[in-house]
Amino acid sequence: MYVMRPATAHDRLAYADLIRARAAWMVCTGKAGGADLLEGDRSGQIAAQAGNGRTPVWALLSPEGELIGCTSLYDQTPEWGWTDTERAEPALFLATTFTHPDHRAAKPGTLIAWWALAHAARTGKLWVRRGCGHQGLVRYYRDHQGFDLIHATEREGHRAYLLARKAEELNHLPVTTDPAGSFT
Repeated sequence: MYVMRPATAHDRLAYADLIRARAAWMVCTGKAGGADLLEGDRSGQIAAQAGNGRTPVWALLSPEGELIGCTSLYDQTPEWGWTDTERAEPALFLATTFTHPDHRAAKPGTLIAWWALAHAARTGKLWVRRGCGHQGLVRYYRDHQGFDLIHATEREGHRAYLLARKAEELNHLPVTTDPAGSFT
């Protein structure tokens, strides 16, 4: 069984290693964005959000207890790109999801997204929303995770795609939530 739990400061080194592995895999496979992650200390900056008390980072652990994915899960939809009516609906917002490429056969990104759907339903949210900057991710989130493209907009000079899926409890999901608590 996989486990989702709030990430801690103790996860930062493994999280940074995971991001670097993902970025290297992205570069080798020609996926957009990998080179940007390898510049400077971008992986360390992102990983420093784990356990910082301000960013709600969640960790996905393999059945063996290895950190294989992380995501930020906000309890509010961001202001940019969404209407006031949409933002008034209770939702969780997935952001900055990274998974280790060595575990891609287990589809950890999909496990994280589907866990978020169930977590949202259990916590009274109606939606799980997310954004991305690449059409390839839009297709993946739509075709493999069941999200719908809601808006395409500009953000900080770049194209941004905003997606959503209704929260729902998913039966037989092989992911549990660590009872240590949550950010929502």
